[in-house]
Amino acid sequence: MKFIDEYRDSAAAKNLVESIKKVITQSWSLMEICGGQTHSILKYNLEDLLPKEISLIHGPGCPVCVTPVEFIDKAVSIASREDTILASFGDMLRVPGSKEDLLSVKADGGCVKIVYSPLDSLKIAELNSGKNIVLFAVGFETTAPAVAMTVIEAKRRGIKNFSILCSHVLVPPAIEALLNSGKSMINGILAAGHVCTVMGYEEYIPISKKFKVPIVVTGFEPLDILHGIYHAVKQLEEGKYEVQNKYSRAVRKEGNLPAKNLLNEVFEVVDRKWRGIGLIRESGYKLREVYAKFDAEKIFSLEEIPVEESRHCIAGLVLQGIKKPTECSAFGNLCIPENPLGAPMVSTEGACAAYFKYRKVIA
Repeated sequence: MKFIDEYRDSAAAKNLVESIKKVITQSWSLMEICGGQTHSILKYNLEDLLPKEISLIHGPGCPVCVTPVEFIDKAVSIASREDTILASFGDMLRVPGSKEDLLSVKADGGCVKIVYSPLDSLKIAELNSGKNIVLFAVGFETTAPAVAMTVIEAKRRGIKNFSILCSHVLVPPAIEALLNSGKSMINGILAAGHVCTVMGYEEYIPISKKFKVPIVVTGFEPLDILHGIYHAVKQLEEGKYEVQNKYSRAVRKEGNLPAKNLLNEVFEVVDRKWRGIGLIRESGYKLREVYAKFDAEKIFSLEEIPVEESRHCIAGLVLQGIKKPTECSAFGNLCIPENPLGAPMVSTEGACAAYFKYRKVIA
């Protein structure tokens, strides 16, 4: 296959569904990790095509959704300063903090600029030498290399008014935490192809063996996802628990070595809190000491302030795959895209936003 429409071919999709029906003999629950996969599943009604024995569980694979409230509050604090410009990706602006979001700060006169690439923040820094420029660096391993490259470039150019608020998170530790939680109903996992494009899939092999769960690396188009489901179900029916790469057009076992070298140079692994889930060991990045002068938390002496989620929001349960968005009493009434209580209703990859857009079912 070479073109997008080939991955959306309805006849090929029906054939894959028939193949799944031929191999399945019992009920299985599969978790797709990435929110982009969740949106494709709902957009193309894949759940309705699949045999009733398959239950799809939506995972925590949305970096906007899992960025902790504390980091939103830190970004709000930084953006509220007169001497500072906060550079952020657009999907972070409406994610609620404990009291307000970045869009509200911007409306009140705070300087928040939307960037499409981390490197754009360096241009802003060079054009505003009298201001402190802070990049709100969020995302999984997919976006982290570009941030690492930006930090290296800032050091090379000698840009002194630039720093990052680093909230990058890592997928494999989160998968292991979910499987080890005691609440897991997961029999198999569809791993996010874009993360594996950067990191490869070697880290998933011990997880698959430890928890006896097949992990299939797949993409985001309908045929990608159905192909992943077929191979996950086939393994389960045969009593196998392996990692399979079904996104070979983009993913190699070892990943993108130059990108991984960038990450290792700039970041070190730390424990990180995930919004709605809690602390996950060794699941985040922070700047290494050699790049500490670009660490906004140190520059602005930002302290940890304990905060609480909205009592009406069950985003944490949604992100863990324990509940569906429509099981939330606030879904579609107290919580809508224009007035979100939780991040999954804001993000373009959030499960709640996907259900609101494609299902139109109000709890």
